[in-house]
Amino acid sequence: MILRSSLFVSLIILFLFSKVSAQILENCKWNNSNGTPCVTVSKTPNSSDYNEIGINKKIITKQEIIESGAIDTNDIFKLIPGLDVFQSGQKGQQTSIFTRGSESNHTLVLLNGIAINDQSTTDGLHDFGQDFVQTIQQIEIYKGPSGAHFGPSAIAGAINFITDVDYSNSYSLGGFDKRNNSISGNHTKITKNGWHLNLKGTLNQSRTDSAIAKGNEEDETKNYQLNINSKKWINDNLKINSTLYSRRTLSDYDGSATNEIGYISDNKMYALQSGLEYKTKNSNNNVTLHYHSYDRNYENGGYLDEYYSEALNIKLESKIIANEKLSFGYGGQYKYDWGSFENRGSYTASTKGHVKDLAVFTNAGYKFNEKQILSIYTRADDHKTTGSNQNYKINFTQIFEDFKLGLTHSTGLRNPSLYELYGSDNFGISGNIHLKPEKSKTNEIFAEYNISKKLKFSSSAYRTTIYDRIKTNSAYSKHENKTTDLKQEGIENELFFKGIDKSFSIFANFTKSRNVSGGHQSRRPDLTYGSNFTKKILFKNYGPFNINLNYKFTDRYLDWDGSANTFQKSTNLIDLSIKKNWLGNSISFNITNLLNERYEKPATYSQDGRQFRFNFTKSY
Repeated sequence: MILRSSLFVSLIILFLFSKVSAQILENCKWNNSNGTPCVTVSKTPNSSDYNEIGINKKIITKQEIIESGAIDTNDIFKLIPGLDVFQSGQKGQQTSIFTRGSESNHTLVLLNGIAINDQSTTDGLHDFGQDFVQTIQQIEIYKGPSGAHFGPSAIAGAINFITDVDYSNSYSLGGFDKRNNSISGNHTKITKNGWHLNLKGTLNQSRTDSAIAKGNEEDETKNYQLNINSKKWINDNLKINSTLYSRRTLSDYDGSATNEIGYISDNKMYALQSGLEYKTKNSNNNVTLHYHSYDRNYENGGYLDEYYSEALNIKLESKIIANEKLSFGYGGQYKYDWGSFENRGSYTASTKGHVKDLAVFTNAGYKFNEKQILSIYTRADDHKTTGSNQNYKINFTQIFEDFKLGLTHSTGLRNPSLYELYGSDNFGISGNIHLKPEKSKTNEIFAEYNISKKLKFSSSAYRTTIYDRIKTNSAYSKHENKTTDLKQEGIENELFFKGIDKSFSIFANFTKSRNVSGGHQSRRPDLTYGSNFTKKILFKNYGPFNINLNYKFTDRYLDWDGSANTFQKSTNLIDLSIKKNWLGNSISFNITNLLNERYEKPATYSQDGRQFRFNFTKSY
């Protein structure tokens, strides 16, 4: 109730701010302490200027989020090559992402470069079903082991949510009926003493069919977000910035794949960051303080399951250009995690404990010449229970006239979760403080060919070995490290065309993820392909319209259908968005699941059919 009231007050404040600040924001300049830096640019942690070229990084900008018509992160990720999204029903339901065919807890999630995976979960995975995108300024996706950049849990990759000052003052209304709609607002003011103050708020609600396939009830979700950002240039070189991010998602959960009388979920998350950045011509230094907490409750037939965790993080980093040949960086990070949960009812489980991790990291980029660059990244983590472990990444990039070739060897690791270390349940399982971390090694080759100024082809081939996997033993009495390695491999291809008023891409991903006996791993399709198309169309009497058309095919995959592991049908998903700027305002019309594909992903959990959504945005 408190969060709902604060969001309501925040939205009122957005509309009542003076028009003076809008006039201040007219002159839009990048990295200008007196004007407006309109473009959000985020440097990858543990990197420096010359070795950024060897990082597999996809950026989704605020403008792309808006033009896609996305409401939550799943609307974004379901169309990204290499990410397989599984949501147990409609919006607000529990969601896992499998990156490049790896485990769902092998993708690290970050807020402005700081890890935010919830340590009160049993295996440390992030629930993407709780994340809505209206207050997010940018999303960065890293595919492949990223432990040298971000630390533990980035075996398959990382997803970084960026919050930043948004200088486009606006409010927005959208939806398709009184039970499925959203309202959001954004306002930025530059004060007389030089503070850039930004306030964003969003309310979402959704009520659609039952999460259970062929169910009879309707499930409801309500989501509230609040994001406050500020920054100030102390002088030409020194800047202070901070962000407060909070979200709350209330959802109806079904008890199981066959039981619609289920849980009422109340999922709250709060994060506070503050930092200093000192920048000169040849260096960039920053220090960040970060705190976040999760508070989750699930009510089920009179029983209350409670989950709580909090984390403190301190990070220092320096990036330096030594000369025309060499750039390097170094830094350190301390992270403290505490968490507990109590699961009641017919199934009981609990855990309570804390872990801490102290890390140091370095990197260097060396240019043999303008077309040959060697990049080296290292990170050492000293963990409370697993001790000292290292991650590293080596990349060599060769540039020809219109052709770029990159070779990368990288490692990753995942430390055991609090439950795997200290937890217990009524089946007799107990934690194991002697667990070693899961680890991975990956070899990857990347090629990019500029066929012309407008047409580009890129391809990546990778092979990953995962060892010391953490699983329950055969007696189901404790967790242990398995001695048999897993191997995953794949090829990612994309052809991209960009013209003056249109762009078009075609992609195809082939992934082979097998268990130790050679069989398919659950929820890991071998093949996905699709296309993304954007175009500005000019109508004589109505002016320009922006059209976004996205298509993704997902091949059959193995999943539990309630009685056995069987292969689920393939899917063809198409989303269409049409946007029109009119008198300084924006009107958009979005159709998700254009073909009205009826499918279950995961099996026994139905997904939304075709939906029409209108959105109106007023800029001021």
